[in-house]
Amino acid sequence: MPPLPIEPLIPDLLAALRAGPNAVLQAPPGAGKTTRVPLALLDEPWLAGCRVVLLEPRRLAVRAAAARMAALLGEAVGETVGYRVRLDACIGPRTRIEVVTEGVLTRRLQTDPALEGIGAVLLDEFHERSLDADLALALCLETQQVLRHDLRLLVMSATLADEPIAALMGGAPILRSAGRSHPVTVRHRPTRSGARADDAAVAAVRDLWADLAGDVLVFLPGEAEIRRAAARLEDDPPGPEALIAPLYGALPAARQDAAIRPAPAGRRKIVLATAIAETSLTIEGVGVVVDSGWRRAPRFDPARGLTRLETLRISRAAADQRAGRAGRTGPGHCVRLWDEAAHRLLPAFDRPEIAEADLAPLALDLANWGAAPEQLAWLDPPPAPAFAEARALLRWLGAIDGDGRITPHGKRLAALPMHPRLAHMVVAAQALRLAGLACDLAAALSERDILKAEPGYRDSDLRLRLAILRDPKARPPAGLTVDRSALQQARAAARDWRRRLGARDGGGRGAGDTDHADLDGADLDEAGRLLALAYPDRVGRRRQPGGATYLLTGGRGAVLSDGDSLCGTDWLTVAALDAGGRNARIFLAAPLTGGQVEALFADRIEADETVAWDAAAGAVLARRRRRLGAVMLSEEPSARVAPARIAEAALDAVRAHGLGCLPWTAALLAWRQRVLFLRAHDADPARWADLSDETLSASLDGWLSPFLMDLPRRDTLRAVPLEAALQALVPWALQQELAVQAPTRIAVPSGSRVPLHYDDARPPVLAVRLQEMFGLAETPRVAWHRVPVVLHLLSPAGRPVQVTQDLASFWAHGYAAVKAELRGRYPRHVWPDDPLQAAPTRRAKRRTG
Repeated sequence: MPPLPIEPLIPDLLAALRAGPNAVLQAPPGAGKTTRVPLALLDEPWLAGCRVVLLEPRRLAVRAAAARMAALLGEAVGETVGYRVRLDACIGPRTRIEVVTEGVLTRRLQTDPALEGIGAVLLDEFHERSLDADLALALCLETQQVLRHDLRLLVMSATLADEPIAALMGGAPILRSAGRSHPVTVRHRPTRSGARADDAAVAAVRDLWADLAGDVLVFLPGEAEIRRAAARLEDDPPGPEALIAPLYGALPAARQDAAIRPAPAGRRKIVLATAIAETSLTIEGVGVVVDSGWRRAPRFDPARGLTRLETLRISRAAADQRAGRAGRTGPGHCVRLWDEAAHRLLPAFDRPEIAEADLAPLALDLANWGAAPEQLAWLDPPPAPAFAEARALLRWLGAIDGDGRITPHGKRLAALPMHPRLAHMVVAAQALRLAGLACDLAAALSERDILKAEPGYRDSDLRLRLAILRDPKARPPAGLTVDRSALQQARAAARDWRRRLGARDGGGRGAGDTDHADLDGADLDEAGRLLALAYPDRVGRRRQPGGATYLLTGGRGAVLSDGDSLCGTDWLTVAALDAGGRNARIFLAAPLTGGQVEALFADRIEADETVAWDAAAGAVLARRRRRLGAVMLSEEPSARVAPARIAEAALDAVRAHGLGCLPWTAALLAWRQRVLFLRAHDADPARWADLSDETLSASLDGWLSPFLMDLPRRDTLRAVPLEAALQALVPWALQQELAVQAPTRIAVPSGSRVPLHYDDARPPVLAVRLQEMFGLAETPRVAWHRVPVVLHLLSPAGRPVQVTQDLASFWAHGYAAVKAELRGRYPRHVWPDDPLQAAPTRRAKRRTG
């Protein structure tokens, strides 16, 4: 076997770690860093018999790395080299190298901050920037600074810019390996718009199969695409030698190992993989890579408190990693299922998980560690909004206090390797004598769904999953099939958590359970109540009888699929739903009752009395209401209402609907116009109140509130004494002045008293028949004789024939033309040659005798 590319760099790496505690190693996939570096450290004097801990981002990579190092030593796993992952460990008394997933190290740090017996921590594949890796590095750096100056830290990365990491680690030296790579021919094969990734990938494999040698590695977004592609290739293989090998995290270990192993003689593998195969694993024999260009990643929405899986474009760095898989053992080929223009638009690197993830587990880990984010060293600190949302959830769960310090309850949650929501449910369930059921429920939710639905069918009832999880003889209803691998994982997780808690349900077995076959199934109906402990913000009440939409306590809407067995349930607790649309689709839920809600959240139910104007009813309505978050629990009329509450409701109605909802009369509107007119023309405008809509609306509390007491509940707004309220703004002396300076009527020469029409600051209008003005030389004036009125001089038919503020000018220059035009049309009316000398009249012609 040729030497690994990392070999020439090993002496420099050892020298760097002898000289200082930290180092950064950058080496491409296949260079040998994962397996060769830990072995090279075993004989270093500074290690002094302590263990080396190697962190890997995935369980599959943990097992593969441990197996490879053990094989290089000619040993079995569990001797010098062992591993530890959730629910599985292979460690012996002689183990010196321990390969673990990142979360395992975080939990060890919480119980043993000094990392006794550990001489070095190696963080592999750090370029993936998982949340657990970022946290592990931050905690290890603090342990090194405060407790263990001798602790060695080595960050190993394939593509990440290494200078920022080195700076974070106190100026650690950077060592770079060129790796071993053969030329890879890259060509682009764009897919048509809307085509599925698996369809395009299968077509590419068929086209390439006969022309290219070596095994084929196909990168697809996720398990669903891999399953569809595998089914099509197995039904119609591109050649008789083709061996289809799916590879994703949820596969049983034996099938994962089969995908990694070299193909049997005479066969060629088609490995259908997720991003798991980018850097963490070495798959021998690959000569061709087909890259869909997509990956599936969780994205957390802090505003909704939901994590959803999104299908995202990969980065250019990931595309390079994938292409490099074809050049490990010889010249290779990579086909990218997108065009070159799209490739240039890809992001340079994937965003770190800390920028996108649900931060509740991180917030609990930091509270348990006793540090705020700003007290630790991060490449990218946790985003403040998402971290605040995470802390709010922990406070709701009672895991931290108001100052962010961990509580005894929070300590119990942090000790459990599960999300804080589920840990809270499991711990709280012990007091309800339902801890075993809670463990089963947590297991069902921690793994992928154990039931697979046929196309177009969905049943979200978690009780179905629990029944199958507990009883090996249970069968799902038509339309659903059991995912045996997921079921096996869930049962293992449930057993582990029951063992940790010594869980015993009433009527069931205790900590020694090996299965759940003899447990009483009656308590499955408690699933919704337990689930509400984990998801208090996702307790939902049906919006209307017969419907399938729910309002959740957190304020979101949610909807069940047509035909779901939970349709018709009044109350649900929702464990899984998407985050899109007006109503999120419910994937997993369990029913509960209103009584269970009342009992669980008695200390969180808010009661109030609302008093508000109801426009449809034309009355102030008072209701007593009880709410849990956004969900109304009960609402009933309140018989007695304090007068002050009625007044407040009336004021709120005016604020909401505007001044127009008050009982204005024509006379009151005209009075207000006169006040506004004088305010505009007075030498001292401040003497007059500003009765404009804007000012009145802005000062309701000052002028209207005192007049709203003792209003009736019905017809409240009609009963508002609006005239009294407004006139109170104008003192009595000014009201007398108003009558003189802005009169409502003016006497004209005919003896008529003709109304004046005011419009804010504009001069008022006097509309009068022309014959009634004979003999008047000057235009009437108002407002301290400052403002001439606007005369609308009317024909005998009441139509304006002249609009003027200068009557004298009209008589002198305009009257003759008007007389000439109208005399023939209205011969019975008087049309004197000299209107100033004629007698005014209201009639068609003078009476005689």
